[in-house]
Amino acid sequence: MDINYELYKVFYQVASSLSFSEASRKLFISQSAVSQSVKTLERKLEQPLFNRSTKKVQLTLAGELLLKHIEPAVNLIERGEHQLMDSGTLGLGRLHIGANDTICRYFLVPFLKQFHEKFPQVPIKVTNATSIKCVDLLTQGKVDLIVTNFPNSRLDSSYIKKTVASFTDVFIANPICFPLEQQVISFAKLNQYPILMLDKKSATREFLHQLFLQRQLELIPEAELSSNDLLIDLAKIGIGIAFVPDYCLSEDMTDLYILQTEEPMPARRIVAAVNPGLPLSPSASEFLNILPPYHKEDLP
Repeated sequence: MDINYELYKVFYQVASSLSFSEASRKLFISQSAVSQSVKTLERKLEQPLFNRSTKKVQLTLAGELLLKHIEPAVNLIERGEHQLMDSGTLGLGRLHIGANDTICRYFLVPFLKQFHEKFPQVPIKVTNATSIKCVDLLTQGKVDLIVTNFPNSRLDSSYIKKTVASFTDVFIANPICFPLEQQVISFAKLNQYPILMLDKKSATREFLHQLFLQRQLELIPEAELSSNDLLIDLAKIGIGIAFVPDYCLSEDMTDLYILQTEEPMPARRIVAAVNPGLPLSPSASEFLNILPPYHKEDLP
C-alpha cells in the first residue's frame, strides 16, 4: 500500500499526545492540516484510527495496533538521524541506556565512568525506569540497550546479550522492632508482618509475588514504593520488613539485619539486553564490551 510517510508521522504525534492541537504544535502545521492528514490515512486504511469527541481523543483498537508498529519505526528513524549527526563529529554517536535507579546507582556507575574516560566526547543519556518499563523502551527503539533484572516477564531471552552479575534478594528488618534474628521464618509466618516492597510495575515485585503464589500465599504489602533506598530507610525506622536486592546493603550495616527464611531464595541476574531487530550503535557495542561477563558456572 502506497502511503506517504508524512501521514504516519502525523498519526504518531496525535496518537502519542491524544491531542490534535499538541500534534499541530510539534509538527509546526495547522490543526486543520493535522485533522485532514488523519482523515486521509483513515480513508487509505479503510478504518477509523481515533474516536473523537468534544472533550477527548482516544485510539480505536485499529489505532492502538497501528501505533505499536509505527512507534518503533519512528524511533528507529530518529536514532539513525542522531547516530549520523553525532558520528560526523564524535566518531561513535550518542549512547542511550535504560535502567532502573537501583541498577544505575549500585552497578552501572563505574562502567559509565570507564566509558566516559575512554570516549569523553560521546554523549551519554540514561533513561531511568523500572525493569519492566525498560523492556518497553527497548522494543520501541527508544534506547540502544538496557541493563535490567532477569527474570522479567516482558523480556524475551533472545534479547539478552550478556549476563553481567548475579544477586540474591533478602528480607531486612530493624532488630528492635522485629526481633526475629534467632529464628528461621517461613513465608507463611513472614506474611503476617508488614512487608515493604517495590511497586507493581517492577520485576522485583513480580518475582516475590510468584514465590508466594507457588506456596498458595497471597502477598499484600504494607507499602509499595518506587525506590529500594527508601525501602531501606523505612525498614531502619521500623515501619516494616523490606524486600531488597542484597547488593543495596552496606557491609557495615548495624541498624538492620537479614532475616533467615525456611524457603530458599532463588538467585536472579542482571543482564544487558538489546533489540535484535534493530541495528546496534557503535557506542552501544563499545559499552557492552566494557560490561564484565559473568561466568556461566556461577549463574543461577
